[in-house]
Amino acid sequence: MVLQRVSLITIGAINLPLLRSFYQSLGWEETEISSDQYAVFKTAGVLLSLFPIEELAKDAGIELSHSTETYRGVTFAINVEQPEQVDSTIEEIRQAGGKILREPSDAFWGGRTAYFADPENNLWEVAWNPSSVFDERGAMISY
Repeated sequence: MVLQRVSLITIGAINLPLLRSFYQSLGWEETEISSDQYAVFKTAGVLLSLFPIEELAKDAGIELSHSTETYRGVTFAINVEQPEQVDSTIEEIRQAGGKILREPSDAFWGGRTAYFADPENNLWEVAWNPSSVFDERGAMISY
Protein backbone atom coordinates (compact mmCIF):
# COMPACT_ATOMS: atom_id res chain seq x y z
CA MET A 1 0.00 0.00 0.00
CA VAL A 2 1.31 3.46 -0.91
CA LEU A 3 1.48 5.82 2.07
CA GLN A 4 -1.34 8.34 2.00
CA ARG A 5 0.94 11.33 2.40
CA VAL A 6 1.95 14.50 0.59
CA SER A 7 5.27 15.69 2.01
CA LEU A 8 6.73 18.07 -0.56
CA ILE A 9 5.32 19.97 -3.53
CA THR A 10 7.78 21.32 -6.10
CA ILE A 11 6.95 24.10 -8.54
CA GLY A 12 9.08 24.13 -11.68
CA ALA A 13 10.38 27.70 -11.75
CA ILE A 14 11.01 29.54 -15.00
CA ASN A 15 12.84 32.31 -13.12
CA LEU A 16 13.87 30.96 -9.71
CA PRO A 17 15.15 34.28 -8.23
CA LEU A 18 11.90 36.07 -9.17
CA LEU A 19 9.66 33.33 -7.80
CA ARG A 20 11.74 32.98 -4.63
CA SER A 21 11.55 36.74 -4.06
CA PHE A 22 7.75 36.67 -4.37
CA TYR A 23 7.30 33.96 -1.73
CA GLN A 24 9.85 35.67 0.53
CA SER A 25 7.85 38.91 0.20
CA LEU A 26 4.83 37.04 1.61
CA GLY A 27 6.92 36.49 4.73
CA TRP A 28 7.42 32.78 4.09
CA GLU A 29 10.47 31.27 5.77
CA GLU A 30 12.92 29.09 3.88
CA THR A 31 14.47 25.96 5.32
CA GLU A 32 18.19 25.51 5.86
CA ILE A 33 18.42 23.18 2.84
CA SER A 34 17.65 26.00 0.40
CA SER A 35 20.49 27.03 -1.91
CA ASP A 36 21.07 29.31 -4.89
CA GLN A 37 19.61 26.60 -7.15
CA TYR A 38 16.71 25.44 -4.97
CA ALA A 39 14.30 27.08 -2.52
CA VAL A 40 12.30 25.21 0.11
CA PHE A 41 9.68 27.01 2.19
CA LYS A 42 8.18 25.84 5.47
CA THR A 43 4.40 25.57 5.60
CA ALA A 44 2.04 24.13 8.19
CA GLY A 45 2.18 20.61 6.82
CA VAL A 46 3.87 20.28 3.43
CA LEU A 47 7.15 21.77 2.27
CA LEU A 48 6.91 23.93 -0.87
CA SER A 49 9.98 23.87 -3.08
CA LEU A 50 11.01 25.86 -6.14
CA PHE A 51 13.36 24.23 -8.63
CA PRO A 52 14.32 25.28 -12.18
CA ILE A 53 11.71 23.82 -14.53
CA GLU A 54 14.32 22.53 -17.01
CA GLU A 55 16.14 20.66 -14.23
CA LEU A 56 12.87 19.30 -12.86
CA ALA A 57 11.91 17.94 -16.30
CA LYS A 58 15.38 16.43 -16.74
CA ASP A 59 15.17 14.79 -13.31
CA ALA A 60 11.79 13.29 -14.19
CA GLY A 61 13.08 12.12 -17.57
CA ILE A 62 10.59 14.12 -19.62
CA GLU A 63 10.72 16.79 -22.32
CA LEU A 64 9.07 20.16 -21.84
CA SER A 65 6.54 20.14 -24.66
CA HIS A 66 4.21 23.07 -23.97
CA SER A 67 4.32 26.65 -22.82
CA THR A 68 5.15 26.94 -19.14
CA GLU A 69 3.61 30.42 -18.96
CA THR A 70 0.00 29.22 -19.09
CA TYR A 71 -2.22 27.45 -16.59
CA ARG A 72 -0.63 24.10 -15.78
CA GLY A 73 -3.78 22.40 -14.53
CA VAL A 74 -2.81 22.52 -10.84
CA THR A 75 -4.09 24.88 -8.17
CA PHE A 76 -2.54 25.20 -4.73
CA ALA A 77 -4.54 26.36 -1.71
CA ILE A 78 -4.02 28.38 1.43
CA ASN A 79 -6.87 27.47 3.74
CA VAL A 80 -7.57 29.88 6.58
CA GLU A 81 -9.44 29.57 9.86
CA GLN A 82 -11.75 32.61 9.62
CA PRO A 83 -13.66 34.10 6.65
CA GLU A 84 -12.11 37.56 7.08
CA GLN A 85 -8.64 36.00 6.71
CA VAL A 86 -9.41 35.39 3.02
CA ASP A 87 -9.67 39.16 2.51
CA SER A 88 -6.62 40.06 4.59
CA THR A 89 -4.50 37.34 2.96
CA ILE A 90 -5.46 38.53 -0.53
CA GLU A 91 -4.57 42.08 0.44
CA GLU A 92 -1.11 40.96 1.63
CA ILE A 93 -0.63 39.04 -1.63
CA ARG A 94 -1.69 42.11 -3.63
CA GLN A 95 0.87 44.22 -1.73
CA ALA A 96 3.56 41.61 -2.51
CA GLY A 97 2.84 41.85 -6.24
CA GLY A 98 0.59 38.82 -6.69
CA LYS A 99 -1.94 39.01 -9.52
CA ILE A 100 -5.44 38.79 -8.06
CA LEU A 101 -7.58 36.68 -10.38
CA ARG A 102 -10.77 36.65 -8.34
CA GLU A 103 -11.49 38.97 -5.46
CA PRO A 104 -12.75 37.47 -2.17
CA SER A 105 -16.38 36.42 -2.33
CA ASP A 106 -18.79 34.11 -0.58
CA ALA A 107 -18.87 30.67 -2.21
CA PHE A 108 -21.99 28.72 -3.15
CA TRP A 109 -20.87 25.93 -0.78
CA GLY A 110 -20.92 28.22 2.29
CA GLY A 111 -17.30 29.29 2.49
CA ARG A 112 -15.31 32.28 1.28
CA THR A 113 -12.75 32.12 -1.51
CA ALA A 114 -10.43 34.10 -3.81
CA TYR A 115 -7.73 33.30 -6.38
CA PHE A 116 -4.34 34.74 -7.24
CA ALA A 117 -1.39 33.92 -9.48
CA ASP A 118 2.26 34.17 -8.53
CA PRO A 119 4.72 35.83 -10.97
CA GLU A 120 4.87 32.65 -13.10
CA ASN A 121 1.09 32.14 -13.21
CA ASN A 122 0.94 29.30 -10.70
CA LEU A 123 -2.63 29.47 -9.39
CA TRP A 124 -3.45 29.67 -5.71
CA GLU A 125 -6.81 29.67 -3.97
CA VAL A 126 -7.26 31.33 -0.58
CA ALA A 127 -10.26 29.73 1.08
CA TRP A 128 -12.21 29.49 4.29
CA ASN A 129 -14.37 26.40 4.71
CA PRO A 130 -16.61 26.41 7.80
CA SER A 131 -16.08 22.66 8.26
CA SER A 132 -12.26 22.66 8.03
CA VAL A 133 -10.31 21.43 11.04
CA PHE A 134 -6.66 22.36 11.67
CA ASP A 135 -4.11 20.77 13.98
CA GLU A 136 -1.88 22.64 16.43
CA ARG A 137 0.66 23.38 13.65
CA GLY A 138 -1.99 24.92 11.41
CA ALA A 139 -2.10 21.94 9.04
CA MET A 140 -5.56 21.14 7.73
CA ILE A 141 -6.64 17.69 8.90
CA SER A 142 -10.25 17.67 7.71
CA TYR A 143 -12.15 19.46 5.00
